[in-house]
Amino acid sequence: MENLWRLATGQDPNPEDYHGIEFWSNPERTGWLTKQGDYIKTWRRRWFVLKQGKLFWFKDPTTAASPSGIPRGVIPVSDCLTVKGAEDVLRKPSAFELSTPNSTMFFLADSDKEKEDWINSIGRAIVQHSRSLADNEVVDYDSTRR
Repeated sequence: MENLWRLATGQDPNPEDYHGIEFWSNPERTGWLTKQGDYIKTWRRRWFVLKQGKLFWFKDPTTAASPSGIPRGVIPVSDCLTVKGAEDVLRKPSAFELSTPNSTMFFLADSDKEKEDWINSIGRAIVQHSRSLADNEVVDYDSTRR
């Protein structure tokens, strides 16, 4: 039933979102988080992998550890605006949110330390990605003058 819902709402990740990324090999961060659904607001425990500027989630770690594994979702950090604690919003311990221009996703970590570690890791990835974009957008003003 969930697969039909994901297919109908377009939630299945596009293979282009993860093609060429070996999420099973030396990820920047991995671990369990409980994620609130985008449309049906239930909470589901998922295995998350942060690698190469993308946050992937899987049903379990064995799927993530396999080169043939397919993520259940992908969030490019380039789309992220903020990552911050959300205990006051959700009234749940160890909660945090990740916001993009189009949505805000909520997560629950197993402890406050895990929450802070995820916020720091995702925040670093956001900064690193924004720096790499800025480096690629260097304009040589001298070349336009003749």
